[in-house]
Amino acid sequence: MQLTVKKEQNGITVLQLLRKELGFSSKLIKHLKFSEDGIAVNGERVTVRKVLHAGDLVLLALEDNDAADIAPVDLPIQILYEDGDVVVPAKPSNMPTHPSHDHHYDTVANALAYRYTQKGIPFVFRPINRLDRNTSGLLLIARNRVSAGKLSNAMKNGEIQKSYLAVLDGEMTQAEGRVEAPLHRTAESIIVREVCEPDAPDADWALTEYRVLAVANGHTLVEARPITGRTHQLRVHFAYLGFPITGDDLYGTASAEISRHALHAYTLTFPHPVTQESIFLKAPLPADMSSLIDRFFQNIQANRKELP
Repeated sequence: MQLTVKKEQNGITVLQLLRKELGFSSKLIKHLKFSEDGIAVNGERVTVRKVLHAGDLVLLALEDNDAADIAPVDLPIQILYEDGDVVVPAKPSNMPTHPSHDHHYDTVANALAYRYTQKGIPFVFRPINRLDRNTSGLLLIARNRVSAGKLSNAMKNGEIQKSYLAVLDGEMTQAEGRVEAPLHRTAESIIVREVCEPDAPDADWALTEYRVLAVANGHTLVEARPITGRTHQLRVHFAYLGFPITGDDLYGTASAEISRHALHAYTLTFPHPVTQESIFLKAPLPADMSSLIDRFFQNIQANRKELP
């Protein structure tokens, strides 16, 4: 990254430029400080205490010169937004977000590694949010260190909004609601979560807001907004209410109507990490969710005009 010090920036230090003017995180500044060619001014390596003058040329070594150790695999994945700072794929169900035990070659990270390898672009996987393997929909991924830091801060500050569509077992009578119930891991599993007492030592505060879109045939269609982003939050919260997500065999029961839990990350709004423009995206419903909604809720038209 290269930039010229402006007249109004005359006299500030490199640290002030990075932190206040560019909004870099402490982690990113630390990376630059300890990189061999991290920060240079007018061609000379400097520390963050360097005082800058109007017209100085500042060079920051932010490029990913080496790709991460993720195998590129040619997997089909739809890209809904992409530029040099951000990429937003629509993750299909039955695809993990990132490699893990028993999932080294079938993830979103593998698909993106292939996409950028084909273009000769070094790739480091920097997801800002994650989805369970069987949850479909929008994933926000930064394409460089600066974007990752800024988007992570935006997430912490509540500047990134997400909504999900979910089909629930049972018919809700209220039009909308909120669930404020802390979560923690169960004693028997490192994966399964449950609602716990607020004063439990490992309790994570969790808040979900939702509104009902349709009720029919023993099921409810909701739009859910997780205000916090805890693991399995929506799945646990709706099961806690007595309306587990249809097809969720971990927190509810399996369904003959759909082969996975009926949860789709539907919309995403985030501030662009460079331009600060508000970006709004909507992920098309996958075929299994679309078919399920058509079967259960005849009052939701096939063209989806009634969906948010």
